[in-house]
Amino acid sequence: MNKIALGVTSSISIYKAADIIRLFQKEDLAVQVIMTERATNFIQPEFFTALSGQPAVVRLFDQKQRPIEHITLASEVSLLVIAPATANIIAKLASGLADDFLSTFYLAVKSPVLIAPAMNEAMFLHPQTQANIKKLKDLGVVFVEPESGYLACGQKGSGRLASPEKIVQLGLRLIRQQPVFKDKLIVVTAGPTREALDPVRFLSNRSSGKMGYELAREAYERGAEVVLISGPVELRPPAGVKVERVISSEDMRQAVLKYYDQASVVIMSAAVSDFRFSQAGREKIKKENLPSAVRLEKTPDILEELGRLKRGQLLVGFAAETSEAKARAREKMEKKKLDLIVVNDVSQQDIGFESDDNEVWLLWPDGRERLISKTTKRKVSQEILTEIGAMFNGRKGNN
Repeated sequence: MNKIALGVTSSISIYKAADIIRLFQKEDLAVQVIMTERATNFIQPEFFTALSGQPAVVRLFDQKQRPIEHITLASEVSLLVIAPATANIIAKLASGLADDFLSTFYLAVKSPVLIAPAMNEAMFLHPQTQANIKKLKDLGVVFVEPESGYLACGQKGSGRLASPEKIVQLGLRLIRQQPVFKDKLIVVTAGPTREALDPVRFLSNRSSGKMGYELAREAYERGAEVVLISGPVELRPPAGVKVERVISSEDMRQAVLKYYDQASVVIMSAAVSDFRFSQAGREKIKKENLPSAVRLEKTPDILEELGRLKRGQLLVGFAAETSEAKARAREKMEKKKLDLIVVNDVSQQDIGFESDDNEVWLLWPDGRERLISKTTKRKVSQEILTEIGAMFNGRKGNN
């Protein structure tokens, strides 16, 4: 099923529901909006009808609806999201009260339910509200915790609706998670590293981090616990993913080793610097004092070290080449004991570095190979995680 039910209630943050609709639609999911009658005091149903392309539902009995609409619609959706959710609707759901379309629909739906509260801090922290939330959690309802910030009352505190990105990301995880990724820690490295000459100047590369961030997002949606180890990039981390920010190759090495023993998969998509300066100044080196030549030394080969230390983890490497890409990637895979290598030709101007698109070859140690033709890095990440899932299932089959 490719339809989401989005319940909206009478909170001042109701306007953020428009972004929630848009983000679900970007994932090719249809959205059916269900409004409480009080929510229509803030926004008219026609607004959500225009955004979603589906007539917004308000009343339980409406001649325009199909017979027993709440039951029929319940069988069509893969997820019910209530955002924003007031203290009132949370109390209704916790008590099993069904006096409008949304509360009745909740009792009829069999899909996962995700609730994002939005209210004044005092109301959110009230023992009765907390008891209602606990009761729903015990019944399997998932909550997106509210954020702290300025509230409609003008005060600052907890109770503000979580970001649409966070709500949608968790929603996608609920409908896309796969058993093979459950309870697995996946470590993803992304972006470039920087090797300092002094506090101002550094040696780096053109990696944008986009591929690694998409891999982390996709791994989280499939149900894994994800640690994203990121070099300096201008990207917003995926919601739900733990982020470790690093600068140098040694920083990245230490961060990866910290999680390596617990990891089921390590995906080394970062473009780690191969060289660093033999000496780095503590203060900015004046232009007139710069030497005519600077000495470089090799940085530690993180991937090779991980290959030596491997104890059952799946180790995935990346290779960015400008010629003889597959041949060089196979050498790298064998030397570093990789289970899979992703290789692309970065001499092509419209893919790879700094682009939203990529075209890659997937290579395995047994000689298999697969081309993922030019597409978005989002779709490339989906294909890579599908292959990793198949590798996990293959291991189970051999046990």
